[in-house]
Amino acid sequence: MSTVADSTSTLLERVLEGEARATARAISIVEDNVETASELMRGIFPHTGNGMVIGITGSPGAGKSSLVDRLAGLYRQREERVGIVAVDPSSPFSGGAILGDRIRMQTLGLDAGVFIRSMATRGQLGGLARATVDAVAVLDAAGYAKVIVETVGVGQDEVEIVKTADVTVVVLVPGMGDDVQAIKAGIMEIGDVFVINKADRDGVLRTEKELEALLSLAHRADGWNPPIIKTVATENRGLEELADAIGRYYEFQKGATGGLERR
Repeated sequence: MSTVADSTSTLLERVLEGEARATARAISIVEDNVETASELMRGIFPHTGNGMVIGITGSPGAGKSSLVDRLAGLYRQREERVGIVAVDPSSPFSGGAILGDRIRMQTLGLDAGVFIRSMATRGQLGGLARATVDAVAVLDAAGYAKVIVETVGVGQDEVEIVKTADVTVVVLVPGMGDDVQAIKAGIMEIGDVFVINKADRDGVLRTEKELEALLSLAHRADGWNPPIIKTVATENRGLEELADAIGRYYEFQKGATGGLERR
């Protein structure tokens, strides 16, 4: 038993030093629910709360992965370490993540200051993998200044992301009226920042007006008015504005609560 405890302790030390291989091993332990997972997480949690956790959600085809890729690149330009948890649908054959997001982020993956992990939803509602919360905590403890969680876009079930993120970004694209209607069904309440990606498409103004109308009906208890940011992620347009909006809400929430508390 002491050998197991010693190995867990050693792994924890390596995670806290920011070692990528140890971080990957720790996430595998919590994802596979290995019996040492709870002991490991007891050691991890006291070292969390330093990184900013950003949730990115929205419908399939909204360009979330491109947005995450470019946003992470922007944070790297600012010399911040970035952890990315991409929650993929499970493969019906193996139960493993399809890894589509990782394939789209291959360039980022070559950067030692970026850690990317795909996790399978394994049939869970909400689009968030069972171990996502623990994986985010591991990355936070490992010293990643920004931890981005990208979820599969399954509509209103995405409200689970609120439990994990300090700032929740909802991504839409022009010309998808159903997208805006879907927000009515549940995502409206969780969005801290709204993004209209692919804003070079026709219909962007209509989508913006519909979104503004919906937001005007929502009255948030914290008094925050969620901004609408227009982006073209593939051309890096609007990325600075998005990063600024994310930072403003993070600081706003910190001021409102006298210290940030995960929701």
